[in-house]
Amino acid sequence: MAKKLYVGNLSYNTYEDNLRTLFSQYGTVESVKIITDRDTGNSKGFGFVEMSTEEEAQAAIRGTNSTDLDGRSIKVNEAMDKPRRENRW
Repeated sequence: MAKKLYVGNLSYNTYEDNLRTLFSQYGTVESVKIITDRDTGNSKGFGFVEMSTEEEAQAAIRGTNSTDLDGRSIKVNEAMDKPRRENRW
């Protein structure tokens, strides 16, 4: 089962291909998504990488957390499920 990782403290010059290359050293990367501002299209400085297995995800966390990518020390950990928002109508 695929495991989603949160990647924070990204440089605004980091692209999805950079993350895919870095994380592919630890296994199969299912998907990569850098979160961008909807108005400007600029990176918000964080993103998500989905690894194909739990073991690969743990190896990627150990291998990439606090490492340098594009001049920034990135933070990598398991992504938490987004809390459900209730409509307040």
